[in-house]
Amino acid sequence: MKDFLSLVDLSPAELNDLLDLATKLKEEWREGGNEPLLRGKSLAMLFQKPSLRTRVSFEMAMVHLGGYAFYLSPSEVKMGGRESIPDVARVLSGYVDAIMARVFDHDHILQLAEYATVPVINGLSDYSHPAQSFADLFTIRELKGRLEGLTLAYVGDGNNVARSLLFGAMRTGLHFKIASPPGYTLSEEDVSLAEQMRLADDQRIELYQDPIRAVAGADVLYTDVWTSMGQEEETAARLQLFPPYQVNRKLVSQAKPDCLVMHCLPAHRGEEITDEVADGPNSVLFPQAENRLHAQKAILVKLLLNL
Repeated sequence: MKDFLSLVDLSPAELNDLLDLATKLKEEWREGGNEPLLRGKSLAMLFQKPSLRTRVSFEMAMVHLGGYAFYLSPSEVKMGGRESIPDVARVLSGYVDAIMARVFDHDHILQLAEYATVPVINGLSDYSHPAQSFADLFTIRELKGRLEGLTLAYVGDGNNVARSLLFGAMRTGLHFKIASPPGYTLSEEDVSLAEQMRLADDQRIELYQDPIRAVAGADVLYTDVWTSMGQEEETAARLQLFPPYQVNRKLVSQAKPDCLVMHCLPAHRGEEITDEVADGPNSVLFPQAENRLHAQKAILVKLLLNL
């Protein structure tokens, strides 16, 4: 691993090793704290899009491991505007040990990785959100004891989160089902690539318009906001199409009784998920959010120390 850009780039063995490392680091933290493995290491955090979880989890991951992280706001850098992305990558490479970037355009991540001489981490792009989906896989494995053979059902927009979950599912043996309105599901290219990534030949990828069919018998039920940052002009149209895809008590009842309900947050309560479900017995929204911290630690340790 030179960079962490997409789960597509990781082999099943590499992803499993990274999950094991996250488990180890979380256990160490609970037992009294992590060793300062990253003492003297620094992380630049470039943000074009704001985020509570991405910023705090990466910053505190560095703190827990003895390193240092600092935030660079959109107004400070204006990457791709005031300063070219290759120049930003080369300048930061002379100052820090790694770069994490949360951007609108996935090409910006690819350019950073191309020109940087230090590891680059994709904190989110319009194409993928691998840091989130890695933490999600970590959470499912922690709570269910395994990944292989389980069924993850995603309900809502076939966005960057859904795409990363699909790729992560195929790398770890999960079956993947998604229900989305027409025109908002994953692309044929996404599915074709995912099929090539299967851990086992019998892994299923199923696309539906009917959310009840998608969640039937699922071990994990996942949703995300209907309108992501940068899509605000589509809000009115999406609010007309997506209400049948709300994760509510009726929909959860179609999944397994002990299913995990997940959401990458922030949640628009009353839209894609109800309060009753978000705060209900199946919800793992906040353990899932907490696990971003320990998942980020594993990514950073792997990239900076190659453990």
